[in-house]
Amino acid sequence: MHGDVSRLLDTFIQEKKQVKLRDPVLIGGFPGLGSVGKISVTYLRTQLKATKLADLYSPYFPHHVVVNSSGRVRLPRAEFFLWRNPSERGRDLLFLTGDSQAQGFEGQYAVVTTVLEYAKRLGVKTMITLGGYRSNYGVNAPKVVAISSNRALLSKLRRAGAELSPAGNPIVGFAGLALGLARFTQMRAACLLGETAGYMPDPKSSKALLMVLRRFLGIDVDLASLDEEIERAGTVFERLEAAEKEIAVLTKERADIEGREITYIS
Repeated sequence: MHGDVSRLLDTFIQEKKQVKLRDPVLIGGFPGLGSVGKISVTYLRTQLKATKLADLYSPYFPHHVVVNSSGRVRLPRAEFFLWRNPSERGRDLLFLTGDSQAQGFEGQYAVVTTVLEYAKRLGVKTMITLGGYRSNYGVNAPKVVAISSNRALLSKLRRAGAELSPAGNPIVGFAGLALGLARFTQMRAACLLGETAGYMPDPKSSKALLMVLRRFLGIDVDLASLDEEIERAGTVFERLEAAEKEIAVLTKERADIEGREITYIS
């Protein structure tokens, strides 16, 4: 890539190493509602100590640079991580997440098709995308819904604890588009969405989603480390909720006062 600046106008993958995988499953989640998908993927790859496999760069990511704690900068990117299953009959896992969703419909298609081409080259035959869906109800015990055009995959996710998704709601961004385009690659694909209010990062919804995914994949991952994040997020949410109620009361009082001050002349 050195010296070839024009390549930066394309969506491309920069591999760290070439690998042979054992019946790999791709798990992908980008920022979105409640950051449910990104939190889930990041937690899994961290707990499993997955290693960096590749970076994906695209001009459709936001036009800024990311600054780290030492003052160094890099372009926004998506990252692939690899976890090799220690079991002889186990499946390797590929994790994909990024700094941002691609911008615009052209950007989404460019990033998703690049991901699918790379995954197919690595031998991926099953992909699970992760995200959140907005709901103002039941967020104290978030539900997880599953969507797939593959009946066998959908049945397995339901046995793992997911519910069927209500009909009619579009799934936007990477989680939905990757699910739709995967059928053209003969790849089995499904999407898991965690229920969330969507106002802020929602580790509680991510934990509910990970419980389903853990059973589906048959892997042992400790989810207890999320509890501290859940407690902290709950405290922040309660403060936001209290502030919203106070604003609503003040708005009503002001409207009442202004209403009494209006005089009508006929």
